[in-house]
Amino acid sequence: MIRVNLDVMMAKRKMSLTELAEKVNITMANLSVLKTEKAKAIRFSTLDAICKVLDCQPGDILEYMPDK
Repeated sequence: MIRVNLDVMMAKRKMSLTELAEKVNITMANLSVLKTEKAKAIRFSTLDAICKVLDCQPGDILEYMPDK
């Protein structure tokens, strides 16, 4: 399973969902789907834009969780 830690990075950067959506140029609905781990995929261009805005690495946002 891939865990999305977007909310953690947003909190560390003190950035709201609205602010991130505006800076990344993505709808709040799509960003919310990603944040709540309901997304089935993410484009590299979107991940790149999020990492630029949050000044982080993809591994700060995405985490592999092995099955138990």
